[in-house]
Amino acid sequence: MPARRSRSQPNPPPRRRQPRPGEAPARPTAESALQERRQPRTPVRAFLGLGSNLGDRRAYLKAAIDRLPDVVAVSQLYETDPVGGPPGQGAFLNCVVELRTALTPRELLAEAQAAEAAAARLRIERWGPRTLDVDVLLVGDDVVEEADLVVPHPRMWERGFVLVPLADLAPELVVGYLSSDIGRGVRRVGGL
Repeated sequence: MPARRSRSQPNPPPRRRQPRPGEAPARPTAESALQERRQPRTPVRAFLGLGSNLGDRRAYLKAAIDRLPDVVAVSQLYETDPVGGPPGQGAFLNCVVELRTALTPRELLAEAQAAEAAAARLRIERWGPRTLDVDVLLVGDDVVEEADLVVPHPRMWERGFVLVPLADLAPELVVGYLSSDIGRGVRRVGGL
């Protein structure tokens, strides 16, 4: 006779059927996603791009880096003219931060948005001036394609203000992407 489960014991999570060969895997459920998140994630190498073109740009970048988790390295600072956006805005100060983290891309996005909020970032117009912009560039080998988060960052390979500082930390990642044309106009201004 099978053992009876007492009412105080929780039910085990439902088991998902394994797909047959050639069959698409079942879509994750909220419970399965929660179970996966409970599993410890192996730390991966991740990169965030930071920029500021309002107020004390250096102070905004430093404060953001200080509040970000798992930072292991920071590139030099680079100044660039704005790409896109309204005319007349000031130059950006940019850097890339390397992390060794077990956070997911979604969790890193939340950290990035919290850093932007702490810098009183206002989203008035696309590519407009800002106290702080933090982009999730790469998170290990993770690939995410959602409405509010795409990893690897979809435009990073076209932007000198990302590739030049990324080359400070991970030159092997920019081979074949970083050309003199892309790096034109990116001026090194030192460290934090």
